[in-house]
Amino acid sequence: MSDTSDSGARPRLGVLEVISRYWHTLSPLKPVQLYGRIWFRLTRPTPDLRPAPPVRPRSAQWVTPARRAPSMHGEMAFRFLNEERVIGAGGWDDPKLAKLWRYNLHYFDDLNAWDAPGRLRWHQTYLARWLAANPPASGSAWEPYPTSLRIVNWVKWAMASSPLPDGCAHSLAIQARHLARRLEIHLLGNHLFANAKALVFAGRYFQGPEAERWTAIGLRILAREIPEQILADGGQFERSPMYHALALEDMLDLINLMIATGGVVPEAWRAHVHRMLGWLNAMSHPDGEIAQFNDAAIGIAPSPAELERYANALGIAPPNSSAPVRHLADSGFLRADVPGAALIMDVAPIGPDYLPGHAHADTLSFEFSLFGGRLLTNGGTSRYGLGPEREAERGTASHSTVVIDQANSSEVWSGFRVARRARPFDLVLEHTDSGVSVSCAHDGYRRLPGRPVHRRRWQLEPGHLVVTDVVDGACRSAVARYHVHPDVTVELVAGGSSGMFRWPDGRAARWSVTGGHLTLAESGYAPEFGRRLPRQCLEIAFSAGADVRFELIW
Repeated sequence: MSDTSDSGARPRLGVLEVISRYWHTLSPLKPVQLYGRIWFRLTRPTPDLRPAPPVRPRSAQWVTPARRAPSMHGEMAFRFLNEERVIGAGGWDDPKLAKLWRYNLHYFDDLNAWDAPGRLRWHQTYLARWLAANPPASGSAWEPYPTSLRIVNWVKWAMASSPLPDGCAHSLAIQARHLARRLEIHLLGNHLFANAKALVFAGRYFQGPEAERWTAIGLRILAREIPEQILADGGQFERSPMYHALALEDMLDLINLMIATGGVVPEAWRAHVHRMLGWLNAMSHPDGEIAQFNDAAIGIAPSPAELERYANALGIAPPNSSAPVRHLADSGFLRADVPGAALIMDVAPIGPDYLPGHAHADTLSFEFSLFGGRLLTNGGTSRYGLGPEREAERGTASHSTVVIDQANSSEVWSGFRVARRARPFDLVLEHTDSGVSVSCAHDGYRRLPGRPVHRRRWQLEPGHLVVTDVVDGACRSAVARYHVHPDVTVELVAGGSSGMFRWPDGRAARWSVTGGHLTLAESGYAPEFGRRLPRQCLEIAFSAGADVRFELIW
C-alpha cells in the first residue's frame, strides 16, 4: 500500500481507512473467490505421468489463426514487453525478471506468430529445452495461466504443421491433467476462460475417454462463462479493449478447432463473435489499433485487422460499422464520428463488481483522433505488478478526465485491487442536425468531504469539439486533464488560454479554454508494455460550480 493510510500521524483514522478499503474491496467478491483461493493454495496435486492418449485425426482444414509480431529474434533470444533476453540453462524462472516477462516466455506465442515456419529450427530447440528445464508442476511455467496459453499454442502449432514430437505430446497430456486439477476458480474472468479453452484444445487434439473428459470440463465452463463474460453489445465484461481482443481471439480459436476436429460449433458462438467484431471496431482508432481504457496496451493481442481477417476466413463477417454514433450500452462506451475525427467516450462502470483487477480510475475519460491519428488519449499501461508506476497508470490523473481533491475517482490500489468504485448516471445522448451531444455524471467522488459530483458534456460536429466540465458540491480543487499524444506539439499563444496543436506534417488545429486556469504540464504515455514516452498535458484548474470549457476547432 503506497498511500498514507497506515501513517502514524493519524493512527485511528489510518485504521479506519484500512478497514474501509478492505471492506469495499472484498465485499463484492463471489464466495467462490474466497474459498477458492484457500483451496488453490492448500492443494498441490501430484503430476500424472501416464502416457498420452492417441492423437485425434483431423477432419477439416485448419485455418491460419490470428498472428502476432515475432517474439523470437535468435536461438533462445526473446523480446517480450520491449525487453530482450537470451535464455540460458537456468534462466527459465529467473526472479530478477518480471513475472509477466517469465509468463510470456512460457506461453510459446512465437510458434504461431508471423513467418513462424521460417523459425522452425529455433522452435524445435525452444520446445526441447523447455521440456528439459521445466519438469512437471515446477515453477512459473506450470502455473495455470501460462500452462493454459502454452497448451493452446502447442496444439495450434501442431494443427498447422505436423503432430507434436513424442516428448511434447506426452508433456501436453501431463499439462492438461495438471490444469484440470488447478482451475483458477478463485480468479474467474479471463483466467478461468483460458483454463477452459486449453482443456477443450487438449481434449480435441487427443482422443479417447480421458480426452473427452477434458473437453467436457472445458465446454461446461465455457457454457457458463461465455454468456457472463460477453455482454449483449459484444463487449468483454472487463471493459478493456485489449482483453476484449484476446477474448475474441479465444472465441475464433475455439470455432476453428471444433471445425478442424469434426466437433459441433454452438450457434451462439458465431453470434457472439459477430457482435464482438463490431465492439472492437467501435473501440479502435482510425490508426487501426485499440483505444486505451482500463488495462490496455498495443501489441499484446493481435491487431483488430488481423482478428477481422481470421473471422472472415472462418465465415464470420463483422457488422456494418458506418453509423456516425455507436452506443455500446451494455459495456458503457460511446463512439461518435465526423469527417476526419473520431471520439470514444467512457460512460461505463469500471468492470464487473467481483472482478475489477484490470480497471483504471478513468470514468468519463475519452480519446480523440483527428486527421487519422491520435490527439487526446489516456495514459495506457506499461507494467503490471506492484509499485508507484502501476498505481499512477491506474490513477485518474493519467486519464483525460477530471481529478477532484487529488483523489482517484475509483479507489484503485495495490496493482489489481479496487475499493469504492465510480458509477456513472444521468447519461443523455442527443443527436443534432450537425453532430452529437453526450452528457453524463459519476458518483466516484461523493465519498469526499462536500460530496462532489463530476459532470461532463461532449459536443461533436464537423470541425468542432467542445468538452464542458462542472463539479456539483464542494471541493478544494478540480483539475481537468487533456493528455496530448506524443506525435503532436502543443503551442500556447499570448494570454495562456488558447493555442495550437501541430503535427509533424504541418497540419494544425486551434484550441481554447474558458472558465479555468490553464497550465501546460508534462505527462507520460504507455502505448505498449515496457514503453513510456514523454508528452504534454493541458491541466485546467477550476472551482466547484463553475463550468470549464475546452474547445477544439480544425
